[in-house]
Amino acid sequence: MAELLGQVADVDIDPDGVFKYILLRVTVKGGAQSKDIVRDHIFEKVNPELEKLGLECNCLGGGKIEHNSQEKKIKVFGLSTGYGKADHSVTVEKLKTVYKDYDITWSDDKK
Repeated sequence: MAELLGQVADVDIDPDGVFKYILLRVTVKGGAQSKDIVRDHIFEKVNPELEKLGLECNCLGGGKIEHNSQEKKIKVFGLSTGYGKADHSVTVEKLKTVYKDYDITWSDDKK
């Protein structure tokens, strides 16, 4: 079951710009193992793709990400109007696993 979760990337976001994001908890159907992932896609797009793999996902909230690959900076902020605010500290920890040499910050600011 853990190998199923291993097939899902922790982070999948645009390389540059300001965009909405969602924080999802992915669980193996009928199992207890789960992991959190960050996506810049809408839930309705991500969920069917994960269900095909035998996984269930639950949206934990969202916000916005400002990604500047030239300066190697990422800022996480704001909230999702549809899902509420994600725990940005969890999002930042996930981003740090992929963008190891970046300056990654978060705030509760709207901009």
